[in-house]
Amino acid sequence: MLPEGGRVAVKVCGLTTPEDAAACARLGVWGIGVVFAAGSPRRVGAEEAAAVCAAIPEGVARVGVFVDASPAEMAAMARRAGLTHLQMHGDADPAAARRESGLPVIEGVRVDGPEALARARASAADLVLLDAAVAGRHGGTGTAFDWALLEGDPLGRPFALAGGLTPANVGEAVRRLSPALVDVSTGVESSPGRKDTKRVAAFVAAVAGVGVAA
Repeated sequence: MLPEGGRVAVKVCGLTTPEDAAACARLGVWGIGVVFAAGSPRRVGAEEAAAVCAAIPEGVARVGVFVDASPAEMAAMARRAGLTHLQMHGDADPAAARRESGLPVIEGVRVDGPEALARARASAADLVLLDAAVAGRHGGTGTAFDWALLEGDPLGRPFALAGGLTPANVGEAVRRLSPALVDVSTGVESSPGRKDTKRVAAFVAAVAGVGVAA
């Protein structure tokens, strides 16, 4: 289950409580993300992730976010937490992760220039996620990359967009770049890991107000 034609999908990442996950699901998001990366203020363990994932209905994606994890590690966590998708950052092989887990794979690509777009085009992942390149970080930075890079060199495949998105700028991002999915974390938070329902609602409304994805 990956975003397909029609309206741009919304993923809210970095969920840490079942209550926030259920609220996001009620607002009509495509999916939620739980972060397993060491050092993240939004990191959850297997039991916490399972509780978050259990709080949302069937049909809403449950995405596990990993940094430099092996395919076997990701597959094992997927089974324990009830994930439906893997989102990998770092050096793991998307094809190996898919074979090991049997799940669709999203690969995060840190955009710092044209070379990053070339890597995204060549990725074996089911979907690539374009995010800002911030030293020592793999997402959740609240920083946008230079969207003009992508405007001048379209990717040529469906992609997810992350990095510095908020209810105030996501409409512009969708109009300019036509992503299949927009991924937000810090832009809808009241504190790291806790989502503000009003901000999530405003974000979803802003995306819906733009119309249909290209």
